[in-house]
Amino acid sequence: MRPARRPSKNPHAEAEQFRRRAALGFVMVAVALLGLAGWYFKLQVVDHTEYATLSEANRIKPKPVVPGRGTIFDRKGRLLAENVPAFRLEVMPEKAGDPKKLVAELGKIFVLTPEDIERFEATRKATRGFRPIALKLRVSEEEMARFAVDRWRFPGVELEPYLTRRYPYGDLFAHIVGYVSRIDDKDLETLGEGNAALTHIGKTGLERYYEETLRGKIGYEQVETNVEGRALRTVGRVPAQAGLDLRLSVDANLQLAMVQAFGDLEGSAVALDPRTGEVLAMVSLPSYDPNLFVNGISHADFNALNSNPSRPQFNRLVLGGVAPGSTVKPLTALAGMDSGLRKPEDRVLSTGMFRLPGMTGRGWGDSHRGGHGWTDARKSIYESVNTYYYRLALDMGVQRYDEYMARYGFGQKTGIDLMGEIEGIVPSPESKRKYAKERWYPGDLVNSAIGQGLWKATLLQLARGTAAIADGGLMRRPHLAAEQRAGFDAPWQPLPQPAPLRISDRADHVRVVQEGMEMTVAIGTAASVFRGSAYRSAGKTGTAQVVNRSTVAVNPKSLPLWKRHRALYVGYAPAENPTIAVAVAVEGGGYGASTAAPIARKVFDAWLLGKMPDVPEVPGSEKPIAGALSPSPDGRGVGARVRGETSAGAGVEPASPASESANAEQSAAPRVNRTLTPTPLPPGEGLKPKPQERSP
Repeated sequence: MRPARRPSKNPHAEAEQFRRRAALGFVMVAVALLGLAGWYFKLQVVDHTEYATLSEANRIKPKPVVPGRGTIFDRKGRLLAENVPAFRLEVMPEKAGDPKKLVAELGKIFVLTPEDIERFEATRKATRGFRPIALKLRVSEEEMARFAVDRWRFPGVELEPYLTRRYPYGDLFAHIVGYVSRIDDKDLETLGEGNAALTHIGKTGLERYYEETLRGKIGYEQVETNVEGRALRTVGRVPAQAGLDLRLSVDANLQLAMVQAFGDLEGSAVALDPRTGEVLAMVSLPSYDPNLFVNGISHADFNALNSNPSRPQFNRLVLGGVAPGSTVKPLTALAGMDSGLRKPEDRVLSTGMFRLPGMTGRGWGDSHRGGHGWTDARKSIYESVNTYYYRLALDMGVQRYDEYMARYGFGQKTGIDLMGEIEGIVPSPESKRKYAKERWYPGDLVNSAIGQGLWKATLLQLARGTAAIADGGLMRRPHLAAEQRAGFDAPWQPLPQPAPLRISDRADHVRVVQEGMEMTVAIGTAASVFRGSAYRSAGKTGTAQVVNRSTVAVNPKSLPLWKRHRALYVGYAPAENPTIAVAVAVEGGGYGASTAAPIARKVFDAWLLGKMPDVPEVPGSEKPIAGALSPSPDGRGVGARVRGETSAGAGVEPASPASESANAEQSAAPRVNRTLTPTPLPPGEGLKPKPQERSP
């Protein structure tokens, strides 16, 4: 059988088929190339801006630049708050690996306290991983040297330079300047994302009140990095704006003289320029070292401050109030005359005991058991005659009495540039119902007339009222910051202040009060303290009673210091042209004439006679004389011009010793440092029970 024949090939058909396949392949390749070209065109042309931006963002990293915080000076140019260079240890969690292992390894190089580790862990859990977290602040030079050797072992760990806050005078200005401390979550919510790079914020004092002024504005650097994220160079910069500097009206010499005048006593004092409202000195004792808080206070130091019954952190001037006692009598006498209820020559008979009309029971006594006899307005002030004010208050009535006290600034904030100032309490039926949950009685107004009872006034309110009398009836806003500037080479610009308020339209009535206060120093309750002074002054002594059942009828001099009444004194000098007004409150001081007035005398001597203690200069401070505040707007000058320049080495009178009647335990207890040194004694010393204030 013959095999089947294989069909012959058709070359033409095969060629045609090849051509069709080749054409199809060419078309497919062309379409693919066109698609690829179109994609490249889209990337390189259409989407160029977007991808260039993303590429640049991967290469260029914005780095925030924290501005330098504004510095704070006293009136003579001494640095009270400055910035010093330091390094902190920062960790980028997403690059650093296991945090526990990392901390353990870094602990071999750096001294890490339990507080450092605890704060780092808390911040790490609450912060995004790509943000650096400070593990340790204020790294020492030895630690930096050790870290440089092993730097390659710790990716994501850097030493970052920064400026940290320092307070050269320690506890001397703690309650004025305050302090900055590390930002917490609550602060971040307030500041917003734009200020997330900040590490510190003002917490108390002027640092808090002028936070936005001192802080400045954050800038940015555009840093080029490699694939590992390491910085190569800076390619752009948005400069940070440094905070403004502040110059205060406070004089460091007078501040130290005021502290030394207290000796071992506790309390507060403030000195104002009655012509401007400038605060010349202001102390709350005991004090504390604000440097402890800047980079995180240790548990031991914090517990020592909190457990101290004398409460060093408590600013007695703006947060604490006291019954003004007899120091309010000059203003009450002015209210009596301005209201038309009393003339300066009107007299009231003081027999030693006053009773409400129609009552034969309880009575209110005078400072002299036998009475003061016939008393006019001037005598009521310089002999502190209670009966004059008992009758005056009853004649005025509580509503009119409160209206005049409000005119003199009581029951309202003074407006000083410090946060947290209280308004105080002016006795009234409403305030008694609110605070004591009791009804109002006529006897309450009798107590109020001599500054006792439900009264609560701050020392700043008393100082402002006294300064208003000294300045002929013009009441000004007390203020600490006098000038500001934008940079060390910029001129100082004065901070505007509100116009003064007139507390009386009768200059002759104000003059009667002035004469009564001058006679207090000349022949009255403060005569023995100011005898022999080289200047004339005016003042008023007072006592804020601390009463309980066991001490109501006891002579304060027989009690331990902490059970005694608060001693008060207000005054101004020189009497004929006042340049300084003071208010002093001594806790447990007994009587104003014996305890508070001597402190005021030393403050006057320091300011008017140049009996100033030397204050060490701090590097970076301005020249004391060239940097002094300019004269006041009225052309009468400032305190430095009044008292003249003092010679170097001038001292102050010895500080008054602790009361001999203080108990042995108090006398033996260590005290808070009252001398100016770069490193003050640890806070928490000088323990003493705080007396409880009660209404009589």
